[in-house]
Amino acid sequence: MRRATAAPTVTRRAAEPRPAVGDKRELILKAATRVFAQHGFFNAQVADVAKAAGVAAGTVYLYFRSKDDLLVSLFERTMQDAITEGRAALAGATDPRDRLLRIARLHLERLGRDRNLAVVFQVELRQSTKFMERFSSSYLREYLGLIREAIESGQGSGLFRADVSATSAAKILFGALDEMATNWMLSRRQYSLEADADTVIDLFLNGVGSRPGPAGGTA
Repeated sequence: MRRATAAPTVTRRAAEPRPAVGDKRELILKAATRVFAQHGFFNAQVADVAKAAGVAAGTVYLYFRSKDDLLVSLFERTMQDAITEGRAALAGATDPRDRLLRIARLHLERLGRDRNLAVVFQVELRQSTKFMERFSSSYLREYLGLIREAIESGQGSGLFRADVSATSAAKILFGALDEMATNWMLSRRQYSLEADADTVIDLFLNGVGSRPGPAGGTA
């Protein structure tokens, strides 16, 4: 009696998983960040973004209505992440000074790890009044609210001057961080942008005046 021989094992190539909707959308946004940074928003085309993302131009329109929608979505996604990370970083932080430092470090670290994103945020977003008005009235206001809340907390505890508008102070601090990010983006030097956070907060809290020495004189 012949023994049945086992059928040869056929190695089947596993089908490559199709990217999830969110993954492909994120892929396109990352490509848009690179393209807008390298070519400028107004010079870039949706076809350029599609090519950089490795998808058909029609695929981009499945997720975004237009090139403007790409830029808006990029801003909103980044600001949502910034606000979420900011609130997480502030959880459990009770000292208003520490809260401001955490916000500053997160702000600069985020831009400092992605130069293309810094170019888009510091340059491309600001070339249209239409974009700036929309952004200022939405997520940027909420983001500034994180800074304002920390300042108001310091005013309430007597650490910060109560005669200063917390809203104005928040805008001033944001402006300082914004300028440091722009300077880093334009600089040819390679350095840690996040490291500038300590200097910004020190100057914001203590000013540039010389500090009294041990005997009451100037340092």
